Amino acid sequence: MLAAGVAALLAPLLAAPQAAAAQQATAPAAAERGLDRYTQQKPRWKRCQADPPAEFQCATIKVPLDYRAPEGAQLDLAISRIRSTAPGKRHGVLLSNPGGPGGPGLYMPLSLEEMLPEKARATYDLVGFDPRGVGGSSPVSCGLSPEEEDWLRPYKEETFEKDVDWARGVADKCRRRAGDTLPHLTTRNTARDMDLLRAVLGEKKVSYLGYSYGTYLGAVYTQMFPRRADRFVLDSAVDPALAWRGMVQWWAWGAEPAFDRWTGWAAERSGEYGLGTTPKQVDRTFWELVAQADEEPIVIDGQPVDGDDIRSGLRGAVHTPRYASEAVVELKKAAAGEPAAAKKLSPFTAAGRAAEARATADTPTDNMTAGFLAVVCGDNSAAWPRDPETYRREAIEDKGRYPLYGDFASSVKPCAFWDESVEAATEVRNKAGALVVQNEWDSQTPLPSGQALHADLKGSKMVTVRGGEGHGVYPSGNTCTDGTVDRYLLTGRLPAEDVTCRATPESNAEAREDRPGTLPGSPLPERAPDRF
Repeated sequence: MLAAGVAALLAPLLAAPQAAAAQQATAPAAAERGLDRYTQQKPRWKRCQADPPAEFQCATIKVPLDYRAPEGAQLDLAISRIRSTAPGKRHGVLLSNPGGPGGPGLYMPLSLEEMLPEKARATYDLVGFDPRGVGGSSPVSCGLSPEEEDWLRPYKEETFEKDVDWARGVADKCRRRAGDTLPHLTTRNTARDMDLLRAVLGEKKVSYLGYSYGTYLGAVYTQMFPRRADRFVLDSAVDPALAWRGMVQWWAWGAEPAFDRWTGWAAERSGEYGLGTTPKQVDRTFWELVAQADEEPIVIDGQPVDGDDIRSGLRGAVHTPRYASEAVVELKKAAAGEPAAAKKLSPFTAAGRAAEARATADTPTDNMTAGFLAVVCGDNSAAWPRDPETYRREAIEDKGRYPLYGDFASSVKPCAFWDESVEAATEVRNKAGALVVQNEWDSQTPLPSGQALHADLKGSKMVTVRGGEGHGVYPSGNTCTDGTVDRYLLTGRLPAEDVTCRATPESNAEAREDRPGTLPGSPLPERAPDRF
């Protein structure tokens, strides 16, 4: 069943347009024509706002809105750095991206300062940036209401036409509000911004640490600028061939084996959780709660929660069995009208799922969603069917195949009505060196996704964490995974062979922290669980 599911997802997306290879072959040269006035900028570094340490500096540089017309409109690019602690031992710069798309990265150096070993702090200047259109980098807005931002909607026959109208309305609203900008907020242009930043910083090459969406951004950079990619760590990886509709659909595919694993795990601990003594009984307990909430919503911390809320919430939680079990235990209490721990019920509530980063008070409230849609819809518009009936049919089929989340993943999205991409999709296939790092049980980027990126990057090696839970691996306190990444960042030498590590209770707890979708060890605001 799983093999068939993967094949179904891969089939429409594996074939990249023939034009892509030719276009990518000339991309570096095309991107550099007329860029002298940009690459010769001298950043005015100053202490960042808020309360960061004095060594954390920020600046703003200009980048072209459209690299095909660099003399035209410009965008701001907010950048930051923490300089090497030992300039005499400095190797270069380490750029970073925390994920998204639409996630701000300006404060990543503060996170890296805590995460990296002291030797790595001496090896690199730590450099962050808000991707174009995000946070402090000319933030984009579609003027969306919170309800309009709700982009993952379950299929219901009685509401489908309304959902189609919503998807079309969001696309139209974005076109009216930011139609001149949105087509250029793509991963390829963000990779060009990274290379322009490299030039501004006076570096021949850059090293990079990217998480989730950041792995795709890093992979696209290696494809466009292979000779300028130094030490690249790609943690919790996106399969480039499935960007982006296939990656969203993979959330549903990956949830099913995780759900089966959870029912077995909970059954083995029936004395602790009381959800059932066999996997079938745990399964029945869960689906009875879904049915009850569909008939009459369960009130959690003053919020009504229906069956769709429960299915959606468990999808992100089920990859960590203890977290899922604790949540369902409290859900049972709430369903019975008993007092329940609201914090442990957060996966099922809108407030719990909407813990998104708002970079500054000046950033539009829908900035993350607008930036997300610009990339997910604009990187490869051909991946999104234009006929709403295709979404109806696939949502019905996938709810049958993947009952936990199939209809959420496959139902209609604003991308169905987005304008065509300004460039061909990026086919990643090169020999650049990179280290791909992946947990076995990852709710956002399943293990086969990391394996696919590893296969595309012919010069890469892969670290697989068997039994690893959560989205984001490094650092986790696991000496096997952390040690492998640290050695690569410090020496530039990849392991001779792929590495398999075993998760430890401590490393899984570090990755979980009861917050799916959070970058481990990061002081940054957590990412919402329905992003990459």
